[in-house]
Amino acid sequence: MDSLLTILSWQAWLTIGVLVVMVIALAKDLARTDYVLLGSLGVLLLAGVVTPEEAFKGFSNQAVLTIAALFVVAEAVHRTNALALLERIFFVRSSRPSVAVPVMMLGVAGLSAFLNNTPVVSMLIPRVQAWSTRVGIPASKLLIPLSYAAIIGGITTLIGTSTNIVVSGMLEQAGLEPLGMFDLTWIGLPAALAVILFFALGGHRLMPVGKDEEDHGTEEARDYLFEFKVPADSPFVGKTVQEAGLRHLGTAYLVHRISGGHVRSVDPGVVLTAGDVLAFAGEFKAASELLEEYGLEPVVERFPESKTSKLPLFEAVVAPSSGLVGKTLKETGFRESYGGVVLAIRRGQQRIRQSLGETVIETGDLLLVEAPPAFFRRWMADRDEFYVVHQKSNREDRAQTGRAPLVLLIVIGMVVVSTLKIIPLVTAAFSAALAMIVFRCIRGREAQKAVDTKVIVVIAAALGIGKAVETTGLSTLMSTGLVELLLPMGTIAVMVGLYATTNVLTELITHKAAAVLMVPVALATAERLGVPPTALVIVVAIGAAASFMTPIGYQTNLMVMSAGGYRFKDYLRAGVPVSLLVMAVTVTMVWLVWLR
Repeated sequence: MDSLLTILSWQAWLTIGVLVVMVIALAKDLARTDYVLLGSLGVLLLAGVVTPEEAFKGFSNQAVLTIAALFVVAEAVHRTNALALLERIFFVRSSRPSVAVPVMMLGVAGLSAFLNNTPVVSMLIPRVQAWSTRVGIPASKLLIPLSYAAIIGGITTLIGTSTNIVVSGMLEQAGLEPLGMFDLTWIGLPAALAVILFFALGGHRLMPVGKDEEDHGTEEARDYLFEFKVPADSPFVGKTVQEAGLRHLGTAYLVHRISGGHVRSVDPGVVLTAGDVLAFAGEFKAASELLEEYGLEPVVERFPESKTSKLPLFEAVVAPSSGLVGKTLKETGFRESYGGVVLAIRRGQQRIRQSLGETVIETGDLLLVEAPPAFFRRWMADRDEFYVVHQKSNREDRAQTGRAPLVLLIVIGMVVVSTLKIIPLVTAAFSAALAMIVFRCIRGREAQKAVDTKVIVVIAAALGIGKAVETTGLSTLMSTGLVELLLPMGTIAVMVGLYATTNVLTELITHKAAAVLMVPVALATAERLGVPPTALVIVVAIGAAASFMTPIGYQTNLMVMSAGGYRFKDYLRAGVPVSLLVMAVTVTMVWLVWLR
């Protein structure tokens, strides 16, 4: 080990420095993920650590092309609302969490095995919320399990998550046999069943019950903040809050008023004056009552179209790398910058005490945005700004729902032909995406926007950086250290160390980047141990995808954060035992299937 440290070339030391800066920048969200990885690759390229061919080979990698095609397939499923055909399978009528939660998780995991888990969670969040009301189970008991089920389902097949496809592509690039469609099922299926059984036997008790849900039973958590102004001709001018009947509206309640630029009390005896801004917390459906029955006016300037036709509403979760984070809506000029008007903000279980325009936006905030349909098309493809969870009104897409059965048939056909190896996966995925366009399940412009180019850039750049880790000998150095430290405790200990290192990297940076950096280490470690390289590469793939402990480790965790009213500690409470469970299953099954 010491000798390796002394003979490291300057290229290796430069690569180490670049990796350290890259990890810090990603962990602290100093810039967009694709910018950070492209910048890191650029430094290595300019320094001659990697050749242009090695740096840009990732852009022609079959894995990258496969992922691009699968984006189109997933968008077609989303646009046609194809998942609505399957809802009855996993939305049972039981009000017992020990029954309802595992049944839901089983269905979601099955879907995520063949569809990108981000759109799956996006489509199911509003349905789970509505279902929670029907069966009397708090939504906070269901939404983290929803995210976990999507994540764990994604590791059961090759196409379940883009991380698996990237890892398979790296195996093929190294001259080895790529992963088959169901090679990961040996680990993913028992891991998924173990996690679902964990929630059935008591894991659901680790889920919080939101404060509002404790107070109001099965009603939806009432934590939107929205504001309305008292007009000069309002009958409420000169009346007290009590006399106006605004203190409690059933679906919302008055939390404070803003008068003269200052936040003031809302005691029942406070007299209302013209121009007072009243801030309410509650379900947003109370807004129409305040506008129509009480004659209040919206504070924000709305679009002209909203006066003649009802514009759609969007629920958008603020991403960690969004330009909104750390700024107020006034500072960002939201309407000019994003093309929408924020009508309300929701922040987990926290009560927002400032005015809407003065509230500093945080990662995971749920914004209720009124905007033209173009808002969805623009920002759904930009996951560095928002995770658009739900579009409340989308007449444009409803006409395509009749093609939902055809979409499901195309997806099934793609899986069958690639599983039977009739054609390669990249060909099957591309053909399925093309069929979606030809049969008008998705429009050409929608398909173009569906491809998340930032993800493609991240993967391709990460592959170039991974090549630098390999060619400079860093992968050999890391595998040597891992083996020397843990091999005395056995091969299983080495696998645990490899899994844990990858999993920690995933929580700090992105799961794709973590996988790309650790695959060369896994290959070098397999060579030193004399074990099948596929075995240790699969350990890395699972470790990279299985992110449960933080809301920012995986985007589906962040998507459910505000919708479920979760705090950071809620993910730790449930995520730690789930992570340990998945690690134990992974190491055990890899040992039994590949190493015994």
